[in-house]
Amino acid sequence: MQQTDLSNRTIAVVGLGYVGLPLAIEYGKKYRVTGFDVYEPRVEELKAGRDHTMEADLAGMKQARALYEKTHTIGLTLTSDMKELEQVNTYIVTVPTPIDRFNNPDLTPLLKASATIGKTLRKGDIVIYESTVYPGCTEEDCVPVLERESGLKFNKDFFCGYSPERINPGDKVNTLTKIKKITSGSTPEVADIVDALYNSILENGTHRAPNMKVAEAAKAVENSQRDVNISFMNELALICDRVGIDTNDVIEAAGTKWNFLKYRPGLVGGHCISVDPYYLAHKAKALGYDPQVILSGRAVNNSIAKFIADKVLKLMIQKDHKIKGANILMLGVTFKENCPDCRNTKVVDIATELEEFGCNVDIYDPWASKEVVKHEYGKELTDKIDENKRYAAIIACVSHDEFKTFDFAKYKADNAVIYDVKNFVDRALVDGRL
Repeated sequence: MQQTDLSNRTIAVVGLGYVGLPLAIEYGKKYRVTGFDVYEPRVEELKAGRDHTMEADLAGMKQARALYEKTHTIGLTLTSDMKELEQVNTYIVTVPTPIDRFNNPDLTPLLKASATIGKTLRKGDIVIYESTVYPGCTEEDCVPVLERESGLKFNKDFFCGYSPERINPGDKVNTLTKIKKITSGSTPEVADIVDALYNSILENGTHRAPNMKVAEAAKAVENSQRDVNISFMNELALICDRVGIDTNDVIEAAGTKWNFLKYRPGLVGGHCISVDPYYLAHKAKALGYDPQVILSGRAVNNSIAKFIADKVLKLMIQKDHKIKGANILMLGVTFKENCPDCRNTKVVDIATELEEFGCNVDIYDPWASKEVVKHEYGKELTDKIDENKRYAAIIACVSHDEFKTFDFAKYKADNAVIYDVKNFVDRALVDGRL
């Protein structure tokens, strides 16, 4: 098999968040890379050697930037000036693809990025999308924008690829270079280039999909499957609560069978699992099929925050706590442990529900940004836990390492309700757990 020539590849990574920055750094070690983001403060933060997402290899970023300063032929530069995109021939798009308040796909960032690229697109260029979308989105939604802005024709003058992101925030084991990536291209020749490009930085290779729609669908399916499996366990938790048995005991017992999958109940937030199913459902509806399992799973998972809040209130009543004016401490607000990522966290939904009953809720999280939580959710994080404050309930929402040594016994002795969402608190101390 003839080796694909990548020597002329100059790359722009568009979007320097959780996905784009690690990608720009790795490619910057071997290629001429422009890291582009429209948000100038983000670019300035990175230029100063800081990364609030805590996902970047800062030493690697410094190395890649120094490489450019030394050679000007390979290495990484960071910019918010779109004119600097004129010098590249390969674009990798890693902007967010969220949902709106009606749970419909919001392609605004993706289409804006496509429009920006279209203004500097030239003949022979390749645009690779990593943002999570529904099958067909690249060709049906992004390509027309590229054609309109550039005046070029798809698969004649320029080409596309799709390689879904697989970054797992907070995971320091399954990092970018160690995961297997799905690749695809709009023509067989372009698919060769896209596949070779990713293989040049990955340790475990790629899986080449037969076309871009398959690659797009694979990404949506990965997280939709997890969402549905977790929703079953969440539904099990709702049933076990009514029966009066512990969900985790049931899972441990069932787990003794060799083919049982030990998913756990929990809050389902984050940038993927709580969003991607809506993209798949949107496409299904557009084609005349009303998806039942996907959306019912979403409905169950979206109900868990209210269930937890209601359960805590009932336990407080059983301990003779007055609900209105009660102080409640919530430990953790990020969507997963040991990670600053607060995207689509459902912890705030618990807090909102408790506040509607008149409770005073303190949220403490040493990992989260106070500014982000305030801006995104309108919630104030407490700087530190007031040791002298009497709490009627403690809710362990996120299993950060810092919380594993928290003195739950102290509050238990003072008649506080201890509720464990993540199943990490000493069972003898908890009044309830999911």
